[in-house]
Amino acid sequence: MEELLTISEVARVLRVDATTVRRWVKHGVLDAVLLPHKGRRHCYRIKRTTLNKVMNSTNV
Repeated sequence: MEELLTISEVARVLRVDATTVRRWVKHGVLDAVLLPHKGRRHCYRIKRTTLNKVMNSTNV
């Protein structure tokens, strides 16, 4: 099974704010898995392979 990272973990790796990562997910820059969640905010997880692709590209 593939490793799934939280928004905070991705933000820490990319050295950006968590709000920026959420914005990237919303705009389709980062593919994310939406988990069932009660509350106002969506609960996203980002695959490690997706993060690796972003880190190796110049689009972000």
